[in-house]
Amino acid sequence: MTDKIVVFSTCASPEEAEKIARALVEKKLAACVNILPAVRSIYRWKDAIEDDRETLLLIKSSRALFSELRSEIERLHSYEVPEAIAISIVDGSERYLEWMSGVLKNDEEDS
Repeated sequence: MTDKIVVFSTCASPEEAEKIARALVEKKLAACVNILPAVRSIYRWKDAIEDDRETLLLIKSSRALFSELRSEIERLHSYEVPEAIAISIVDGSERYLEWMSGVLKNDEEDS
């Protein structure tokens, strides 16, 4: 098991997704963010079944940064209840995981 995570978050538009992705990488809360356009989401919201086109973010980060990352998503997002779901990276390419550690904010850096 590693300390790395992948966070899922859907956005209303590609523009919003890019804005959030860039902010997360600039603040070193994410090592990399993949933007997947045109996902279809079917969900219940306020007693209605919704069927929307959204843009999905796959955010690579670490457990230690999740709280700050989630707060940043909530600050920048247009949704009333933005998605921020983290899943653990159990294992991975050692070189990739080392690269992630090298580009993410660490304990010595200011928040």
